[in-house]
Amino acid sequence: MFPFNFEWIWDMSHMVFMGGLWFALTILGLGMTYCVIKAAIDAAKGKGGGHH
Repeated sequence: MFPFNFEWIWDMSHMVFMGGLWFALTILGLGMTYCVIKAAIDAAKGKGGGHH
């Protein structure tokens, strides 16, 4: 069931679930963004992983 569906009722359990979902997605998105930016900066500085 989606929020734009007319049967959606915003009771407390839906608010807690959606809040937790968006919190988790935000944490994952921020972590992925950090890793991508750090990898780009390291690659630009020449600190690549060419030393195995």
